[in-house]
Amino acid sequence: DVLQEQDLLVREQSLNMENLLLIFAKNPVPGKAKTRLSKDLGVEKAMEIYKGLLSYTSSIAQACNAEKELHYADFINEDDMWPNDQFTKLLQEGSDLGERMQNAFQQAFKKGFKRVLIIGTDCKDLTTDDLNLAFEKLENNDAVIGPANDGGYYLLGLSQMNQAVFQNKEWSTSSVFPNTIKTFQEEGFSFEVLEELVDVDHASDLEQKRA
Repeated sequence: DVLQEQDLLVREQSLNMENLLLIFAKNPVPGKAKTRLSKDLGVEKAMEIYKGLLSYTSSIAQACNAEKELHYADFINEDDMWPNDQFTKLLQEGSDLGERMQNAFQQAFKKGFKRVLIIGTDCKDLTTDDLNLAFEKLENNDAVIGPANDGGYYLLGLSQMNQAVFQNKEWSTSSVFPNTIKTFQEEGFSFEVLEELVDVDHASDLEQKRA
């Protein structure tokens, strides 16, 4: 039994070294982050909600079986709610979201990670179990994706680099998820689709609960 437990621990640790969780976060600057929510609720309330989402995402990420990188949009804040011993903090690089994600994935595979997952900080129903499940799916698939209610996605995972996934997409529109699926099909990817969840962009999104 002890040996079995040790085997499991070794397997978990080796998976940790092969799994990388990328978190893309906007800096919680009033008027810059959560602009649509600010229009609905005012800047102060929107910031309060966004900080809550950041804190929640930090807690579910910490419990995930993976190495973790936090990619800030504008500047790196070392004194934040993301423990420095758990998260490597970097800056997003690129002119649009697609380019920034592509660069982050490329760097991750260059570093030797086998399964790379990206999430944002807008999903209040995402759990550690969802993250671990997505990594499991990547053991036997080229890709995994979690559709968001707005036509985008809250999670994307790859087990091999493919730039097409990040190109020719109209970011922040309802075409992102269907067009990404189309890319998977065109590239001959094996992939899994996770449960649809709600991204918090508008005040009405706060009311919606996971089924």
